Amino acid sequence: MTFKNSIEFALELDKKDPLASYQDKFYFPLQNNGDKYIYLCGNSLGLQSKNTEEFVQQELEDWKSLGVEGHLHAKNPWLPYHEFLSSSYSKIVGAKENEVVAMNTLSVNLHLMMVSFYRPTKVRYKIIIESDAFPSDIYAVESHIKHHGLDPSSSLIKLAPRKGEVVVRTEDILNIINENSDSISLILLGGVNYYTGQVFDMQKITDYAHKYNIMVGFDLAHAAGNIELSLNDWGVDFAVWCSYKYLNSGPGSVAGVFIHEKHHKRKLERFAGWWGHNKESRFKMPDEFMPIETAEGWQLSNPPILSLAAVRASLSIFDEVGMPSLVEKSKQLTSYLVFLLGQLPNDRIKIITPNERGCQISLSVKNGDKNLFNEITKKGVIADWREPDVIRVAPVPLYNSYLDVYNFCKILEETL
Repeated sequence: MTFKNSIEFALELDKKDPLASYQDKFYFPLQNNGDKYIYLCGNSLGLQSKNTEEFVQQELEDWKSLGVEGHLHAKNPWLPYHEFLSSSYSKIVGAKENEVVAMNTLSVNLHLMMVSFYRPTKVRYKIIIESDAFPSDIYAVESHIKHHGLDPSSSLIKLAPRKGEVVVRTEDILNIINENSDSISLILLGGVNYYTGQVFDMQKITDYAHKYNIMVGFDLAHAAGNIELSLNDWGVDFAVWCSYKYLNSGPGSVAGVFIHEKHHKRKLERFAGWWGHNKESRFKMPDEFMPIETAEGWQLSNPPILSLAAVRASLSIFDEVGMPSLVEKSKQLTSYLVFLLGQLPNDRIKIITPNERGCQISLSVKNGDKNLFNEITKKGVIADWREPDVIRVAPVPLYNSYLDVYNFCKILEETL
């Protein structure tokens, strides 16, 4: 498509957009004058869907009227409530229903997965991670390395771009795997790098690592609900994600886990809890732990129903739309943003996100001047600043419009 830098063109694209009506299904923050903010921060916290209140209110009503009986007799019984999300999650991450489960929060799940999938030996003990991975992931892997009595300085390989470049080349990742193939135990990468917005070639990395019997896991915090995933087909060993970014489930809401079916019946080390115990004998309270032979076998406790209700509300919209339609719009919406940014007559900002991307575009600001970010915020844009010099903007296809993108670029141009 040939793009045009005009408001008429943006409005025409919105008129033809088959997903345009979904913008009305979400609440937008309002400015003091009553106008909606241009919300481009779904990569940090997604907007609240208007059906969330209904889903949560149903559980409040059942709790009020049924008490403990709600576990079996609520409209949506609480005992199996997490199972109501499995079908939706399986379609979002490209998995089988028995490979996904909603539980805990992202960092907790990351620790639980490393208990099972980081089993260092005297020979294999190294972990590969991005040098600019989200700090929580680095804290987690370093803590596990230390827990096993090892030194992160010699056990953690941090992937860094080549000098003068911003993103990590796939060929460099494969070369590092090859050079350390006998000593790597685990590869843990963000599916989408939170800082640059780079999408890693998860299939190629997984295939190559598995040639050397290396475990592979991904943090999909910025990938789930953003890009098309095929975790089962790719053979990824495990993945974790939060649900409050592109999945719009509310701040700090319950996260998700993928564990490939090939690991379900293996006697892997794990931290056990009663909600992961065989369902048929769970309430007989046996002393011996017998794990469910699905991803559910990694659960610890019964989940928070009110939070799951908010997740379920958002996922019901994903079920309607489907990831292929979202990704199709996302590609065009983001391409339009890149086109408009390229029209700016200024050298103070530079796009650092490669073509391998989801809907996030990261803009490096010359000299790390945060005043630019502060000014566009005053003018009605909610985006995200990351030190030392990056503005992250994410036009989310579910609720952002082409007009949002056009107006953002106009505000940016005026401010520059």
